[in-house]
Amino acid sequence: MAKMASDTKAKRSAKDAAGGQGEVKKSKAAAGKAKGTGGKGSTGKKAAKAEMKAAAIAATEKAARPDALGTVATTTAENPPQEEDLAVATVRKVAMEGAKTRSEHDLLGDGEVPADALWGIHTKRAVANFPITGVSVGHYPELVRALALVKQAAARSNHRLGYLPKVKAKIIEEACILVATDPAYAESFVVDAIQGGAGTSTNMNANEVIANVGLRLMGKAPGDYAALHPNDDVNMAQSTNDAYPTALRLAVIFATQPLVKALDDLAYAFKSKAVEFADVLKMGRTQLQDAVPMTLGQEFDGFHATIKEDVARLTEIVGLFREVNLGATAIGTGINADPRYAALAVEELSRLSGQPMVLASNLIEATSDLGAFVLFSGVLKRVAVKLSKICNDLRLLSSGPRTGFGEIRLPAVQAGSSIMPGKVNPVIPEVVNQVAYMVIGHDLTVTLCAEGGQLQLNAFEPTIGYCVLSSLRMLTAAIDTLTKRCIDGIEADRERCRSLVQGSIGLVTALAPTLGYEASSRIARRALKENRAVADLVLEEGLLTEAQLNGLLELEAMTHPTRRQKAGTVV
Repeated sequence: MAKMASDTKAKRSAKDAAGGQGEVKKSKAAAGKAKGTGGKGSTGKKAAKAEMKAAAIAATEKAARPDALGTVATTTAENPPQEEDLAVATVRKVAMEGAKTRSEHDLLGDGEVPADALWGIHTKRAVANFPITGVSVGHYPELVRALALVKQAAARSNHRLGYLPKVKAKIIEEACILVATDPAYAESFVVDAIQGGAGTSTNMNANEVIANVGLRLMGKAPGDYAALHPNDDVNMAQSTNDAYPTALRLAVIFATQPLVKALDDLAYAFKSKAVEFADVLKMGRTQLQDAVPMTLGQEFDGFHATIKEDVARLTEIVGLFREVNLGATAIGTGINADPRYAALAVEELSRLSGQPMVLASNLIEATSDLGAFVLFSGVLKRVAVKLSKICNDLRLLSSGPRTGFGEIRLPAVQAGSSIMPGKVNPVIPEVVNQVAYMVIGHDLTVTLCAEGGQLQLNAFEPTIGYCVLSSLRMLTAAIDTLTKRCIDGIEADRERCRSLVQGSIGLVTALAPTLGYEASSRIARRALKENRAVADLVLEEGLLTEAQLNGLLELEAMTHPTRRQKAGTVV
């Protein structure tokens, strides 16, 4: 396929260059005409020469223009937008002017499509209709793969039931395998991820790409749908309303796997630091005020535990997406499908994807309900909230370096200021905070979209897919970055931690069971007022001997349960 694309591009470039030479010849002829009419005067010669130079430059630029499938069209005063230019997901444009095209037909009539495009007229109209986010369906490889697997499962099932001829079924399968495994095909999924129509544009984009890849495998040109049709063959026994939701659920399963791994890696990194910092005594804080002593290892072990909880919740909730409505067709009644098709298609999808998928017990309910996405998005929000809180803690604990907490040092990954030399900022926790805020916002959007459905279908599933898949992608990247560029390199300032403990009035809490609440309160007030150490005041007032005091202020005594009854049993 790479050779075919290279050959096609070479031929196209040669043609464009030839066209450019033609433009130069035309400009020379025009210049000659200008010269003839202008006589032998210097003014006519200069005008003709200037015209020739301008035409040659224009021809060269045209010859260097990228091919129609990947053209980035720049709009300027000299290069106004062409009415026939096709915006692709906002940020790109397919330049139709001067490109070799093929004609396709749909409900609205005829339309021109770039000759070598793997997408067709339905995709072209969708691209024109939805220049919304600049993020195309192809941005999510898990969704592209899932769409191809759904189409492959459908082709296998239709062939087994005797509806799809063996030759067509084989070609569709081969095309689906290419689309599912070769990232290059994602570039042909050009429809914006957010779209009207409940995902119809995405489904048709997939149908057209698979059909045209299949036609190439058959040695035919894209668009020769008499041999292999996007609707009649690739979309046989399907509707957008069962194919797209099934693919989206499978895509979420695929995209959750790297997130779970990233969380596991982060939890392991926190556990490693918990072991490394097990003997680092520090002050715990509540409401940003001194509380009681703890170890830095205990603090990091808490981070480990909370992340492991989220791994368990994600693994549990993602299982809801294994129930799909493939075979429901339009609204859940299975119209246009064989009664045996639904069970067979889900069986094939399970085999192809390696995921244990099951058919929903009520296909009408399954076609309209998006409750699984609401629950799953809520878990992603929970992950985001916890991550953000941890990053807040890391930024506080590393604040300083001289005037803040300064208990830990984060790895210095870049200079922190364009005006303050030597300043280093906690940029990795900061970026994770921002990702968390995005995920939290996506969760609200998912909730509103799920609620906004009407009757037998929810038209807002594309935005749900965009939010959930974006959250999964961003969280995975942010967690990987946090682990590798921050947590792994954290260092403890042991002396700073110990000095803060020794100077804190929070030590008095460890003495309260022995001294009593009133005496402990008096010592605390004196320590705060006189800016003195608690231990010094206790010795000064003769409340404890030095040996007793040292025993009560040992690391184990201050950071674990130690109070014991001298006699008696638990009642």
